[in-house]
Amino acid sequence: MDTYLLIVVFHVFFIVPFLLWVGFSRAATPDWAYKVLFGLGLLVLGHHGFKAVVRLFVPSPALWVNLIHVLLVAPLILWIGYHEKKTDRSAYDMLLMLAFGAFGFHLYKLIVISQTFVKSHDV
Repeated sequence: MDTYLLIVVFHVFFIVPFLLWVGFSRAATPDWAYKVLFGLGLLVLGHHGFKAVVRLFVPSPALWVNLIHVLLVAPLILWIGYHEKKTDRSAYDMLLMLAFGAFGFHLYKLIVISQTFVKSHDV
């Protein structure tokens, strides 16, 4: 199975809905979700930070993906996870923008992958 396909599907069906739920729920978000968000932020920062360093030494056109996660995604979800119910409205609004953007990007990639899969299996 294609690893990139799994990443795209994971974002569309799990990450995006979770971020949208937190963004729309705002201060009504349960306490456990903030802890999950903070943990997710640490994972994103660690994983994409490591991959960014590797891609700096072994040049890759995909470095931008890791930098977006390290510089934008991780700090935002760590901020909300840390501040919990005291988070400013603007941070929730940014989370919604991030989630809608991630949904659009990954849905587009899912469509491109599916078209490639269909074309490669035409006889």
